[in-house]
Amino acid sequence: MPNLRLALCQTDPWVGDIARNGDEVVHWTRQAVEAGAQLVAFPEMALTGYPVEDLALRRSFVEASRSGLTGLAGRLAAEGLGEVPVVVGYLGRSEQASPRFGRPAGSPQNCAAVLFRGEVATRFAKHHLPNYGVFDEYRWFVPGDQLPVVRVHGVDVALAICEDIWQDGGRVTAAREAEAGLLLVINGSPYERNKDDARLELVRRRAAEASCTLAYVNMVGGQDELVFDGDSIVVAPDGEVLARSPQFEEHLLVLDLDLPAASSDHTDGLLLADGLHLVRAELGGEPADAPAERVRAEVAPRITDEAEIWSALVSGTRAYVHKNGFRSVLIGLSGGIDSAVVAALAVDAVGAGNVHCVSMPSRYSSQHSRDDAAELARRTGLHFRTVSIAPMFDAYVAATELTGLAEENLQSRLRGTLLMAISNQEGHLVLAPGNKSELAVGYSTLYGDSVGAYGPIKDVYKSLVFRLARWRNEEAERLGEVPPIPENTIVKPPSAELRPDQKDTDSLPDYDLLDTVLDLYVEGDQGRDAIVAAGFDPAVVDRVVRLVDTAEYKRRQYPPGPKISVKGFGRDRRLPITNRWRRG
Repeated sequence: MPNLRLALCQTDPWVGDIARNGDEVVHWTRQAVEAGAQLVAFPEMALTGYPVEDLALRRSFVEASRSGLTGLAGRLAAEGLGEVPVVVGYLGRSEQASPRFGRPAGSPQNCAAVLFRGEVATRFAKHHLPNYGVFDEYRWFVPGDQLPVVRVHGVDVALAICEDIWQDGGRVTAAREAEAGLLLVINGSPYERNKDDARLELVRRRAAEASCTLAYVNMVGGQDELVFDGDSIVVAPDGEVLARSPQFEEHLLVLDLDLPAASSDHTDGLLLADGLHLVRAELGGEPADAPAERVRAEVAPRITDEAEIWSALVSGTRAYVHKNGFRSVLIGLSGGIDSAVVAALAVDAVGAGNVHCVSMPSRYSSQHSRDDAAELARRTGLHFRTVSIAPMFDAYVAATELTGLAEENLQSRLRGTLLMAISNQEGHLVLAPGNKSELAVGYSTLYGDSVGAYGPIKDVYKSLVFRLARWRNEEAERLGEVPPIPENTIVKPPSAELRPDQKDTDSLPDYDLLDTVLDLYVEGDQGRDAIVAAGFDPAVVDRVVRLVDTAEYKRRQYPPGPKISVKGFGRDRRLPITNRWRRG
């Protein structure tokens, strides 16, 4: 069997920064070539970043991507890297009209190209376009109708893009019909809890269906609410995992593959499965025997559920801060569990020296909460100050008589105003501390605790917030470090501390119960009757459903945050704000 040394570049492209992303392609290609790679692959839309959303509708951006691609091909050759084929995702356009989709010639496409010897050797567009959850690709793109197969060093390599293997048939079946020796898939597959297991199962199944080895390269980093975890995989036709990259870090995966020699004599234009037309590209290179010193890539060990979630939250927060041009963040540190976890995440994401926290006590703030906030700052080394809101609150009350909920919300809004003022003065990015449980039921104050540019735990239920806090402390102890979160913050009953002796349970069910019902209603899309039939108290279900439905207007105004669940608030779940349906 011929040997092919494959390099999968698990990188972090920045949306819209074509020049930077091109530099990264050159940088990682050089490392791959120095490692002896004979074929190099980058993630989906690596040249433009992903997803580009409505940037795809701007002709200037499409043309910048296309010219950037040809320029990149020339640059690779000029820097002595042109003899190795490089697969790069980019934003392209259709050459013909697509009457079936009502789109004219020149419509944008999610494309990939093979760059070789200073030229674009072949290019193709994504065939299956996802249009569910966070994806709206039918809004932007025209699907492709080709199966590209490149022959390199005596091996036929079929190419596909992400969703092409998540859907049945299509390029997977076509690759088998074309008798490919390798199916190479470039991806922009966002992170969700337990998706690494689903991804491995999928790749194994598709390798068996294609009857060939399957190589899957995915991106890392974050883009607004999406986090990409990498987890690039190479799987043999029998399901054996030949190599696997670590999650949440840029990584070069290089390995030697023994692949069947190309034997197919199918010609261009052959009609394959799902209406795909075969397009061949001969890239040359003599079939190579296995080298004396084979590269056998390691299979990165899997990490625990809590470690995976924490890494995703850190990765998303770091990306949002840095990609938006900030160096430092600002957090209102109350001494409660939510702000404590957000502060610990921020320290891991951008470093303690770039995390600024403010304690903003009122007349109702307990001494233990003030002490817990100060203790967290001491343990982590972040910047900490105290600014009392009592004088501001007294001035408002003297001018306007407020009681009850109005009085409580005023305290939260004063804190929000203070945070934004410090942000404007000092240039920090404000992080909002709200969790998914509270956002679901509207247990937050607009323009108060909801202010900020990013919400790191927006998609984390309260019960999981506690689990993550304990895990982070245990991880610190395992590494011989000081646990960042004070034990008292974890064990004390949650409270907004906006009135005397206030507890969250005064207004909400126990969080374990609440989160279970929310999971059924939000993630599971189950209605009120179905949840009651599952054994939950009808009064509790009715109350939770009502709270969720009437809080939609608040969630629409909450900042973005990293998505870790199957259905996060935002693009995943789109319900009308004005809505009289009350049966769930």
